[in-house]
Amino acid sequence: MPRNLLLAVRQAFDPAFRAVALKTVAVSAGLFVLLTISLGWALDALTLFGIAWLDWTIKAVAGAGAIVVGIMAFPLVATVVVGLFLEEIADAVDARHYPDKPAAAGQSVASSLASTVRLVLVAAILNVLVLPLYLVPGLNVFVFYGLNGYLLGREYFELVALRRIEPRAARLLRGRSRWRVFFGGILITVLFSIPVINWLMPIIATAFMVHEFDALERRQVEA
Repeated sequence: MPRNLLLAVRQAFDPAFRAVALKTVAVSAGLFVLLTISLGWALDALTLFGIAWLDWTIKAVAGAGAIVVGIMAFPLVATVVVGLFLEEIADAVDARHYPDKPAAAGQSVASSLASTVRLVLVAAILNVLVLPLYLVPGLNVFVFYGLNGYLLGREYFELVALRRIEPRAARLLRGRSRWRVFFGGILITVLFSIPVINWLMPIIATAFMVHEFDALERRQVEA
Protein backbone atom coordinates (compact mmCIF):
# COMPACT_ATOMS: atom_id res chain seq x y z
CA MET A 1 0.00 0.00 0.00
CA PRO A 2 2.71 2.62 0.82
CA ARG A 3 4.39 1.81 -2.50
CA ASN A 4 1.15 2.40 -4.41
CA LEU A 5 0.62 5.71 -2.63
CA LEU A 6 4.18 6.77 -3.47
CA LEU A 7 3.61 5.89 -7.14
CA ALA A 8 0.48 8.03 -7.13
CA VAL A 9 2.24 10.99 -5.49
CA ARG A 10 5.12 10.82 -7.96
CA GLN A 11 2.83 10.76 -10.99
CA ALA A 12 0.78 13.71 -9.73
CA PHE A 13 3.63 15.95 -10.92
CA ASP A 14 4.08 14.32 -14.34
CA PRO A 15 3.39 16.38 -17.49
CA ALA A 16 0.56 13.96 -18.33
CA PHE A 17 -1.21 15.03 -15.15
CA ARG A 18 -0.50 18.75 -15.43
CA ALA A 19 -3.64 19.72 -17.33
CA VAL A 20 -5.99 17.68 -15.19
CA ALA A 21 -4.22 18.93 -12.05
CA LEU A 22 -4.82 22.54 -13.07
CA LYS A 23 -8.46 21.84 -13.84
CA THR A 24 -8.98 19.98 -10.57
CA VAL A 25 -7.34 22.72 -8.50
CA ALA A 26 -9.30 25.41 -10.36
CA VAL A 27 -12.66 23.72 -9.76
CA SER A 28 -11.84 22.92 -6.12
CA ALA A 29 -10.66 26.48 -5.52
CA GLY A 30 -13.78 27.86 -7.18
CA LEU A 31 -16.03 25.78 -4.97
CA PHE A 32 -14.05 26.77 -1.88
CA VAL A 33 -14.26 30.50 -2.71
CA LEU A 34 -17.97 30.22 -3.47
CA LEU A 35 -18.57 28.45 -0.15
CA THR A 36 -16.53 31.06 1.74
CA ILE A 37 -18.39 33.96 0.15
CA SER A 38 -21.75 32.31 0.84
CA LEU A 39 -20.88 31.69 4.49
CA GLY A 40 -19.56 35.23 4.87
CA TRP A 41 -22.75 36.69 3.42
CA ALA A 42 -24.93 34.49 5.63
CA LEU A 43 -22.99 35.38 8.78
CA ASP A 44 -22.95 39.08 7.92
CA ALA A 45 -26.74 39.02 7.66
CA LEU A 46 -27.08 37.20 10.97
CA THR A 47 -28.75 39.36 13.63
CA LEU A 48 -30.35 37.41 16.44
CA PHE A 49 -30.62 39.70 19.45
CA GLY A 50 -30.03 43.23 18.18
CA ILE A 51 -27.29 43.67 20.79
CA ALA A 52 -24.07 44.57 18.99
CA TRP A 53 -21.52 42.80 21.20
CA LEU A 54 -23.67 39.65 21.57
CA ASP A 55 -24.41 39.38 17.85
CA TRP A 56 -20.71 39.97 17.09
CA THR A 57 -19.72 37.16 19.48
CA ILE A 58 -22.22 34.78 17.91
CA LYS A 59 -20.94 35.65 14.43
CA ALA A 60 -17.33 35.08 15.53
CA VAL A 61 -18.13 31.68 17.03
CA ALA A 62 -20.22 30.73 13.99
CA GLY A 63 -17.40 31.84 11.69
CA ALA A 64 -14.88 29.70 13.53
CA GLY A 65 -17.29 26.79 13.41
CA ALA A 66 -17.82 27.30 9.69
CA ILE A 67 -14.06 27.11 9.12
CA VAL A 68 -13.86 23.83 11.06
CA VAL A 69 -16.83 22.41 9.15
CA GLY A 70 -15.26 23.56 5.88
CA ILE A 71 -12.01 21.75 6.68
CA MET A 72 -13.90 18.57 7.58
CA ALA A 73 -16.09 18.81 4.48
CA PHE A 74 -13.27 19.51 2.03
CA PRO A 75 -12.43 15.83 1.34
CA LEU A 76 -16.05 15.22 0.34
CA VAL A 77 -16.33 18.33 -1.83
CA ALA A 78 -13.07 17.44 -3.57
CA THR A 79 -14.40 13.94 -4.18
CA VAL A 80 -17.21 15.45 -6.25
CA VAL A 81 -14.59 17.23 -8.34
CA VAL A 82 -12.82 13.97 -9.13
CA GLY A 83 -16.01 12.72 -10.79
CA LEU A 84 -15.39 15.25 -13.55
CA PHE A 85 -11.87 14.05 -14.36
CA LEU A 86 -11.85 10.42 -13.21
CA GLU A 87 -11.25 8.88 -16.63
CA GLU A 88 -8.42 11.27 -17.52
CA ILE A 89 -6.59 10.49 -14.29
CA ALA A 90 -7.13 6.72 -14.37
CA ASP A 91 -6.24 6.47 -18.08
CA ALA A 92 -2.96 8.31 -17.45
CA VAL A 93 -2.08 5.84 -14.67
CA ASP A 94 -2.95 2.87 -16.88
CA ALA A 95 -0.89 4.26 -19.77
CA ARG A 96 2.22 4.63 -17.63
CA HIS A 97 2.05 1.63 -15.30
CA TYR A 98 -0.26 -0.92 -16.97
CA PRO A 99 0.17 -0.48 -20.74
CA ASP A 100 -0.46 -4.21 -21.35
CA LYS A 101 -3.95 -4.14 -19.82
CA PRO A 102 -6.89 -3.72 -22.21
CA ALA A 103 -8.45 -0.29 -22.30
CA ALA A 104 -11.03 0.22 -19.57
CA ALA A 105 -14.66 0.56 -20.62
CA GLY A 106 -14.86 3.53 -18.29
CA GLN A 107 -17.80 5.43 -16.83
CA SER A 108 -19.64 8.45 -18.11
CA VAL A 109 -19.14 11.75 -16.31
CA ALA A 110 -22.81 11.62 -15.32
CA SER A 111 -22.38 8.21 -13.66
CA SER A 112 -19.24 9.29 -11.82
CA LEU A 113 -20.88 12.47 -10.61
CA ALA A 114 -24.02 10.62 -9.51
CA SER A 115 -21.92 8.22 -7.44
CA THR A 116 -19.85 10.95 -5.84
CA VAL A 117 -22.83 13.18 -5.09
CA ARG A 118 -24.57 10.22 -3.44
CA LEU A 119 -21.50 9.62 -1.30
CA VAL A 120 -21.27 13.28 -0.29
CA LEU A 121 -24.93 13.33 0.78
CA VAL A 122 -24.50 10.16 2.86
CA ALA A 123 -21.24 11.43 4.34
CA ALA A 124 -22.74 14.83 5.16
CA ILE A 125 -25.65 13.21 6.98
CA LEU A 126 -23.38 10.83 8.92
CA ASN A 127 -20.95 13.62 9.85
CA VAL A 128 -23.84 15.72 11.16
CA LEU A 129 -25.14 12.77 13.20
CA VAL A 130 -21.76 12.26 14.87
CA LEU A 131 -21.13 15.99 15.31
CA PRO A 132 -21.48 15.76 19.13
CA LEU A 133 -18.59 13.27 19.13
CA TYR A 134 -16.39 15.81 17.32
CA LEU A 135 -16.62 17.94 20.46
CA VAL A 136 -14.93 15.24 22.57
CA PRO A 137 -11.12 15.73 22.52
CA GLY A 138 -9.24 12.62 21.44
CA LEU A 139 -12.35 10.74 20.37
CA ASN A 140 -13.07 13.28 17.62
CA VAL A 141 -9.87 12.31 15.79
CA PHE A 142 -10.79 8.61 15.71
CA VAL A 143 -14.37 9.33 14.67
CA PHE A 144 -13.38 11.76 11.90
CA TYR A 145 -10.68 9.58 10.35
CA GLY A 146 -12.58 6.35 10.91
CA LEU A 147 -15.84 7.52 9.37
CA ASN A 148 -14.38 9.48 6.47
CA GLY A 149 -11.66 6.88 5.90
CA TYR A 150 -14.33 4.24 5.40
CA LEU A 151 -16.43 6.44 3.12
CA LEU A 152 -13.56 7.76 0.98
CA GLY A 153 -11.88 4.37 0.73
CA ARG A 154 -15.09 2.73 -0.43
CA GLU A 155 -16.01 5.48 -2.89
CA TYR A 156 -12.62 5.93 -4.53
CA PHE A 157 -12.14 2.19 -4.84
CA GLU A 158 -15.54 1.60 -6.41
CA LEU A 159 -15.21 4.57 -8.76
CA VAL A 160 -11.99 3.09 -10.10
CA ALA A 161 -13.22 -0.52 -10.08
CA LEU A 162 -16.38 0.31 -12.03
CA ARG A 163 -14.23 1.34 -14.97
CA ARG A 164 -13.42 -2.33 -15.51
CA ILE A 165 -15.90 -4.57 -13.69
CA GLU A 166 -19.60 -4.71 -12.88
CA PRO A 167 -20.98 -3.11 -9.67
CA ARG A 168 -21.63 -6.45 -7.94
CA ALA A 169 -18.11 -7.68 -8.72
CA ALA A 170 -16.66 -4.38 -7.47
CA ARG A 171 -18.52 -4.71 -4.15
CA LEU A 172 -17.40 -8.33 -3.75
CA LEU A 173 -13.78 -7.43 -4.45
CA ARG A 174 -13.93 -4.58 -1.96
CA GLY A 175 -15.61 -6.83 0.60
CA ARG A 176 -12.81 -9.40 0.39
CA SER A 177 -10.23 -6.69 1.08
CA ARG A 178 -12.33 -4.38 3.25
CA TRP A 179 -9.54 -3.65 5.75
CA ARG A 180 -7.02 -2.77 3.08
CA VAL A 181 -9.53 -0.45 1.38
CA PHE A 182 -10.44 1.03 4.77
CA PHE A 183 -6.85 1.83 5.70
CA GLY A 184 -6.32 3.20 2.21
CA GLY A 185 -9.26 5.51 2.85
CA ILE A 186 -7.70 6.65 6.12
CA LEU A 187 -4.46 7.51 4.29
CA ILE A 188 -6.48 9.53 1.79
CA THR A 189 -8.35 11.35 4.58
CA VAL A 190 -5.10 12.16 6.40
CA LEU A 191 -3.58 13.68 3.26
CA PHE A 192 -6.79 15.60 2.60
CA SER A 193 -6.25 17.20 6.01
CA ILE A 194 -2.87 18.70 5.03
CA PRO A 195 -3.07 22.23 3.57
CA VAL A 196 -1.75 22.69 0.01
CA ILE A 197 -1.39 18.93 -0.51
CA ASN A 198 -5.15 18.56 -0.22
CA TRP A 199 -5.68 20.50 -3.45
CA LEU A 200 -3.96 17.68 -5.36
CA MET A 201 -5.59 14.90 -3.37
CA PRO A 202 -8.45 14.15 -5.80
CA ILE A 203 -5.77 13.23 -8.35
CA ILE A 204 -3.51 11.39 -5.91
CA ALA A 205 -6.40 9.46 -4.34
CA THR A 206 -7.71 8.33 -7.72
CA ALA A 207 -4.26 7.27 -8.94
CA PHE A 208 -3.61 5.49 -5.65
CA MET A 209 -6.83 3.48 -5.95
CA VAL A 210 -6.04 2.54 -9.56
CA HIS A 211 -2.88 0.88 -8.22
CA GLU A 212 -4.78 -0.69 -5.32
CA PHE A 213 -7.45 -2.08 -7.64
CA ASP A 214 -4.82 -3.60 -9.91
CA ALA A 215 -3.05 -5.20 -6.93
CA LEU A 216 -6.27 -6.68 -5.52
CA GLU A 217 -7.44 -7.85 -8.95
CA ARG A 218 -4.13 -9.66 -9.54
CA ARG A 219 -4.25 -11.21 -6.06
CA GLN A 220 -7.76 -12.49 -6.76
CA VAL A 221 -6.67 -14.06 -10.04
CA GLU A 222 -3.66 -15.72 -8.39
CA ALA A 223 -5.72 -17.07 -5.47
